[in-house]
Amino acid sequence: MKIVRRPFGKEVEVSLFTLGTMRALESSEAMYAVVKEACLAGINHIETSPSYGPAQKFLGESLQKLRFHKINPQNGWVVTSKILPGITFSEGQRQLQQTLVDIGIPKIDNLAVHGLNLPEHLTWALHGDGIKLIQWAKEKNLIAQFGFTSHGDQSLIEKAIKSRQFNFCSLHLHLLDQGRLHLSKLALNQDMGVMAISPADKGGHLHTPSQTLIKDCSPISPIELAYRFLLAQGVSTLTLGANKPEELSIAKKLVAANGQLTKAEEASMNRLYQEGKRRLGDTLCGQCRECIPCPNNVPIPEILRLRNLSIGHDLTSFSKERYNLIGKAGHWWEEVDASACKKCGDCLPRCPNHLKIPDLLEQTHHHLLDRPKRRLWG
Repeated sequence: MKIVRRPFGKEVEVSLFTLGTMRALESSEAMYAVVKEACLAGINHIETSPSYGPAQKFLGESLQKLRFHKINPQNGWVVTSKILPGITFSEGQRQLQQTLVDIGIPKIDNLAVHGLNLPEHLTWALHGDGIKLIQWAKEKNLIAQFGFTSHGDQSLIEKAIKSRQFNFCSLHLHLLDQGRLHLSKLALNQDMGVMAISPADKGGHLHTPSQTLIKDCSPISPIELAYRFLLAQGVSTLTLGANKPEELSIAKKLVAANGQLTKAEEASMNRLYQEGKRRLGDTLCGQCRECIPCPNNVPIPEILRLRNLSIGHDLTSFSKERYNLIGKAGHWWEEVDASACKKCGDCLPRCPNHLKIPDLLEQTHHHLLDRPKRRLWG
């Protein structure tokens, strides 16, 4: 099996896929089976967090067992863990040391700010106890690289990247939501590593796609097309959160798929977009973001993106799940839904496609409003 690695910052090289550990939490045995399969599939990069319940403890037990059986990636595992923003220096020291104990390693390759979502998070990371913690950890040789994950505003992510104080970032990059791809390219051009967060699940529940999406992407599966698209864009690595070994089969299939899109893949992508555009007609939101800021803080592009997915690709279940999390996930997601629109018309002259935005927001609210579902963690 050909093993492909891509630079992730300046210190390490990682596999095209990263094993996320937020799902294999039933037992230490379940985690071991998944981590073992990941290694056999050519994966060398593991992403974890103290916030994922018993994940780090189970991971440490699994890695110990794999070492005993001499099952390890070439040149060893690359481990990324995280730390929540805003904590004190002493609490950060405690959490980082506990992470090392739980995983059973003397040093973490990559430590990320877990959810750099607000301006105060960036201030903490660059000028507060965050940078103090990182400087201490590097002096003690406890970490190699410093980065961040973000679910925040694009302008905030851009500021973080342009600060040149981070070695890598984890962003929401998806086939059906390409609004942050320019940020990925900005980071890559600064020799930062870029990891795509949940490109299958948060990218539209591509593990359980609609029949419409399957037909539009045929003969390539939606999830494979999404992965190939991001890899062809140069993204360093894609997270894959498996809770069973068989869920890693796609990683094994695409372990060396780091080339440009084939003509067949380009044809599938073109058909996917054209069919979505046809179904939406002149109500398609182009995601230019000219409509914001809204006087009532309505996240117009995000809401109309969910409308695009629901109508354009029959991803109503996914769109409802995301829409009904608005206001219920803190700074991890939007806080104001479409019902806050007062139809003031402030956005109308700014839309280059002349969309009737207030009417579309009202329609979307009635179409997607449902009972909220619990987030996977937190």
